[in-house]
Amino acid sequence: MKSPRQSNMELLRIVSMLMILTVHVDGASLGLPEPGGDISVLDARAVWRLVVETVSIIGVNCFTMISGYFGIRLRWRSVLSYLFQCVFYSVGIYTAFMILFPANASWRGWMESWMVLTHTDLWYVPAYFMLMLLSPWLNAGSTGISRRAFVSVLAALAFVTFWCGWWWDGAFNPTGYTVMQLVFVYLTARFIRLYPPVTPRPVMAGIYLLSLAGIFVSALYLPSLKAFAYNSPFVMLSTVAFFMLFRDTEIYSPLINRVARAAFAVYLIHKAPLVWGNVMKPLVMRLWDSLPLPLFTLAAIGVVIAFYLLGMTIDPLRRRISSFLLGK
Repeated sequence: MKSPRQSNMELLRIVSMLMILTVHVDGASLGLPEPGGDISVLDARAVWRLVVETVSIIGVNCFTMISGYFGIRLRWRSVLSYLFQCVFYSVGIYTAFMILFPANASWRGWMESWMVLTHTDLWYVPAYFMLMLLSPWLNAGSTGISRRAFVSVLAALAFVTFWCGWWWDGAFNPTGYTVMQLVFVYLTARFIRLYPPVTPRPVMAGIYLLSLAGIFVSALYLPSLKAFAYNSPFVMLSTVAFFMLFRDTEIYSPLINRVARAAFAVYLIHKAPLVWGNVMKPLVMRLWDSLPLPLFTLAAIGVVIAFYLLGMTIDPLRRRISSFLLGK
């Protein structure tokens, strides 16, 4: 019998996906200012974009931390279920566009929509698939070595991630959009699960706020691609602190657990190329150009919530089909 899902982590899953949506509404749609140290060029809208990106950029790392904390249990069914979920949305969305907006689609594009690991704009889909395949070795390695050895491994990964990858743009992990970044985040979460840190919540909250300040200040001086990279030391520190705050919160809510089940579907829907290029990004840019900042903020919140509700509406059908084809 399965143990009930921990609602604190399921709430973090929801919040992480809302953060990912927010990043795509903000920096991915509108672009980010590049002050280069000259803060005089920043108006209220520019500061708004930097603040929103600062708070939301940890979404992808937090989403991966959850997998690392509980550990991926690789099974044939889990692999097939993951691939089916990706194909369901990729092919389903493309088919819908072919029927409703044939000028925006082609038969070649429809065929490529089946190839979710190779012909995709969603970098996380193949990267997480590779993380799944690596998970048995990562799980065994993390439990098969001593705590001291684990710390040494994480320290080495931190060095190559922050110094070689982030600072010097090492090709293996220049911005965090890589399998190596997911491995680093996964193992960090495994360490927290195996050797839980004992840190008072006020201290962890302080670390989180200081790390946010580090992200924001770095964005004033560094290119936005570097300041908001997933492998930035400030972004990683903020990820861990935010994760710890949720880990130390005790909640049980069936409603939260149900809502969280649609989280990954929300990503697959709104970031599907036809939805992103023809619906979400143009809509956000139109709202940004036509509304004052307070109204745009409310409208952007509405867009984020609407896409999450759309995922919650569609995903039960996907789960039923998946259960029919693959078994429960």
